[in-house]
Amino acid sequence: MLFCKDANLMSAPLILLINPWIYDFAAYDLWVKPLGLLYIASLLRKHGCGVHLIDCLDPYHPALKQEHRIKQFSRKETGQGHFFNEEIAKPDALKNIKKKYKRYGIAPSLFDRELSALPRPAAVLITSMMTYWYPGVFEAIRRVKSVYPDVPVILGGVYATICREHARKFSGADSIVSGPGESEVLKILQALTEEKLFPVPDKWDSDTRPFPAYDLITNKKALPILTSTGCPFRCTYCASAYLNPVFKQRDPHQVVDELEFWITHEGTTDFIFYDDALLFNTEQHAIPILKEVIKRKLAVRFHCPNGLHIRYITQPVADLMMESGFKTLRLGFEFADTHLQQKTGGKVSGEEFINAARILKQAGFSSQEAGVYILAGFPGQDSKEARNTIHLVKEHGLKPIMAEYSPIPGTALWEKAVASSPFPLADEPLFHNNTLLPCQSEKFTMEDLNMLKQEARKN
Repeated sequence: MLFCKDANLMSAPLILLINPWIYDFAAYDLWVKPLGLLYIASLLRKHGCGVHLIDCLDPYHPALKQEHRIKQFSRKETGQGHFFNEEIAKPDALKNIKKKYKRYGIAPSLFDRELSALPRPAAVLITSMMTYWYPGVFEAIRRVKSVYPDVPVILGGVYATICREHARKFSGADSIVSGPGESEVLKILQALTEEKLFPVPDKWDSDTRPFPAYDLITNKKALPILTSTGCPFRCTYCASAYLNPVFKQRDPHQVVDELEFWITHEGTTDFIFYDDALLFNTEQHAIPILKEVIKRKLAVRFHCPNGLHIRYITQPVADLMMESGFKTLRLGFEFADTHLQQKTGGKVSGEEFINAARILKQAGFSSQEAGVYILAGFPGQDSKEARNTIHLVKEHGLKPIMAEYSPIPGTALWEKAVASSPFPLADEPLFHNNTLLPCQSEKFTMEDLNMLKQEARKN
């Protein structure tokens, strides 16, 4: 308990942070990083705690190449790529699914060795992502408890927020933290360690927090940058507003200051925007950021794996995105059908998509750079609607990308998803998995989905 990774704080309590494995039929790394944990790590340091991160999803772990059982893949220069993985037994609930089930990330033996080499921590913080990835979370908790049975384990993140009761009953964690958890985590740790830890000044304002502790991760060539939290829209299928109820944008100059900090200190070349509403309030937010990047002559590449809001793509914005170094654009279109657009939140229309496609092509973006998410397997959706959307996207020179619908508890669409699904969604989060096409029906079958994916990939 009296160990700290920071040499000048050797008597401070050690807090162990864990980013667990992904257990799934498929997974691809779109620059994923445990950003919430890294923000908490920087806050803990500010309060005098020592921190150590075990990142089970680290594709650059130096010991991975020694693990011959794990299938290894090369990574793209820009930082995305496949995870190391190993086939494992399926959970009982998924026994009848005829797909290979895998653990994505480092070998468990590496996890155990790293865990055993650490001094005894005062507490363990574990994050979580998709609800149906909880088996990897449970495995991390089990392994921690086998070594340190009486060390408190605090679980937070997406699964812990959306499926709090499931996590409370089955995870084995001692505490469950929901939503943005910095203040709650600090309060719990203060009680455990008897250290005086002050709450975050404003848990909804990223500018009140220190930069994330990126020194804890192995490779810093590609890093996420958060310019806002939450989302002003309320799409019926999305949990963004549930996970972050308050929409808050950072000061544009502070965003660029952070970009420049990582470029200067870590040699970062690629930045990933995880914002749910990067282009909202464009004149006061995105445009000042992009102009400042250009003004400071920051030679970087930007990537947007989350869907950008189409209606805010104007010619000046697209031109600035091209000039400032955007290389990966993903647009949130979902449906070409006007009725479905309005029924699910009305964030975009077909006319707005056509206009945005024209603008992006005129700015110089290729179809490989500008992809469009199309939602597939939506409750009650006909596969013909998805096919029409694919054709519309291709007709206007952009790349269609099929995104299978995943039911999320707490969203406006949840009850309809439960009623229309052939799986017991309310009883078992494993069935939220989009690979299963959870709301498949006679109008939208797995065979339909496979044909649509092939059609989307055709030039």
